Amino acid sequence: MDASAAKLIGAGLATMGMIGAGIGVGTIFGNFLSGALRNPSAAGGQFTNLMLGTALVEALGILAFVLSLVILFS
Repeated sequence: MDASAAKLIGAGLATMGMIGAGIGVGTIFGNFLSGALRNPSAAGGQFTNLMLGTALVEALGILAFVLSLVILFS
């Protein structure tokens, strides 16, 4: 196996971190909607936590993507 094949495999494995980001965003929004339907008056107070959690999870997904690009083009 040459170095270019190893780079492609490494970049593909690095992008698997984006799977976790997708699962995390789905879990966060699903739990928020479940809680908002149970107690609509408290949903407004939890919206900032929802956005913060989403931003952190998406940042990890973007980091995985950038890491795969670094592996691919270095």
